Amino acid sequence: MPGLDGKVAIVTGSGQGLGRAEAVALARAGARVVLNDLTAEAAADALAEIQGFGGSAVVAPGDVSSAETADLMLSTALDSFGGLDIVVNNAGITRDKMLFNMTDEEFDQVVDIHLRGHWLLTRRAAGYWRDRAKSTGAPVDAAVVNTASEAFLFGPPGQPNYAAAKAGIVALTLSTARSLGRSGVRANAICPRARTAMTADVFGSDDSGLEVDPYSPEHVAPLVTYLASPSASAVSGQVFVVYGGMVALLAAPTVAARWDVDGPGVWDPADLADQVGGFFADRDPSITFAADEIGRLTARSVATEGASA
Repeated sequence: MPGLDGKVAIVTGSGQGLGRAEAVALARAGARVVLNDLTAEAAADALAEIQGFGGSAVVAPGDVSSAETADLMLSTALDSFGGLDIVVNNAGITRDKMLFNMTDEEFDQVVDIHLRGHWLLTRRAAGYWRDRAKSTGAPVDAAVVNTASEAFLFGPPGQPNYAAAKAGIVALTLSTARSLGRSGVRANAICPRARTAMTADVFGSDDSGLEVDPYSPEHVAPLVTYLASPSASAVSGQVFVVYGGMVALLAAPTVAARWDVDGPGVWDPADLADQVGGFFADRDPSITFAADEIGRLTARSVATEGASA
């Protein structure tokens, strides 16, 4: 796989956990990296690690849900490294509660950090790339890697805010891929199962006995590096589940059934009750839009674990 020499990347939430692993992997592949976390101190260890092996990195601290932080990240990339080629939107938080117990603030916090945070940086990068493509008359070679979650497929009852935000991120990814494709930008989303501070309550401690924890971010970072590279030039608008040495490509939903009104008129409620209701009368009520079977995807290195982030 071609390296990322000369490429410039921004990785949000890269002070620790998954974001740090992704930033380090990109830097090892040759990219110059703009690190982001809430404070410069929070990203200090990641910065030191990258500089320790001769990589190039700088820090653009701040809350990703702030427009000022998005502006700072882009300007830092341009001022420090002369351009931008890769955006990895990773920063996130959780505020888990049941729908009826969640406050407005807890909903807004999660949606702002995840969905708005993805939007703000992607929007600025999109403007930069589109202008660059126009000025050169040629497509740019740029990539966006967004961080979704299988939660958007399951609708976990204790995470209505998180599930909604992650669903929005998938939709934003598809829109980004379609709107920027002509400019030479590809966009993909990953659904990682990674043991980090944010998911400690989901996965608990590592008791696999394996040399590398199946839920280590080390299993996720290589996919991000690949998707950011020229080798993935034909990959865009896709959603992947990744963990434990497994990468699974998700397919688009299919139509399960269809009904058409008889004649040119509008539906009569009684006809709907007969046709639609008749379909569900004998159908397992546990079958919904939720794709629970995807949660049962198990890496070969994992014998009994099947939880998802």
